[in-house]
Amino acid sequence: MTGAATGGDPSGHWFEAVADHLGEAYLRYSFTYGTVREVDVLVDVLGLTPGSRVLDVGCGPGRHAHELARRGIEVVGLDVSAAFVELARRDAPPGATFVHGDARTMAFDAEFDDAVSLCQGAFGLASGPGSDPLPLDPDGAILERIVAAVRPGGHVALSAFSAYFQVRFLESTDDFDADRGVNREDTVLRDADGVEAPSQLWTTCFTPRELRLLADRAGLDVLEVRSVTPGDYGDRPPDLDHPEFLLVGRRRG
Repeated sequence: MTGAATGGDPSGHWFEAVADHLGEAYLRYSFTYGTVREVDVLVDVLGLTPGSRVLDVGCGPGRHAHELARRGIEVVGLDVSAAFVELARRDAPPGATFVHGDARTMAFDAEFDDAVSLCQGAFGLASGPGSDPLPLDPDGAILERIVAAVRPGGHVALSAFSAYFQVRFLESTDDFDADRGVNREDTVLRDADGVEAPSQLWTTCFTPRELRLLADRAGLDVLEVRSVTPGDYGDRPPDLDHPEFLLVGRRRG
């Protein structure tokens, strides 16, 4: 399996520069500390067992893929950042392999039992600069590619920023586009040596209704939508108090 054949060629995604600067420092951010607890929930809600074949879309440095592979699950991780793919390949446990590719153009075809896209790894990051002219719904197009990668009857789990939470707790460093539902955050990122770089992060925010509509269009029957926070994917209905939603669905077939 090669990125050229199935992953799609990366094409100037704005996140590549962010990942190039962060490198290993990405794993120092607190939102990455709950990986084991997140995977505990994924194994449960997706019904994963040793030997399951999972696609991790927007895998970053591979933290979820590594943990899944340690549990006997075969994982292919894909990320638009070559720097993150290189990090993911370091010390990867058996069963975890990684592809440098673009979720917007990946061409997997019913090759996986299940798929995940977590922590805005791909879904939710499609509306930043370098994507002009934008289709009506670039993140919906990514979801369609994710669903296409899963066999009929297979499951998809993805996280997405909550539009409710984002607007309710808007910071002075945020610029929320109410027309498109996209938030731009002005921030400073530090690499592993502490070198700072001013950065802008663009994240699409969603309501549960939007997620259900996108899932339906992509051929995914929604099993549940939870309000979650990094490290806590507990079973709670959508609310206004948590920064993300976790959608779980099954591909029609």
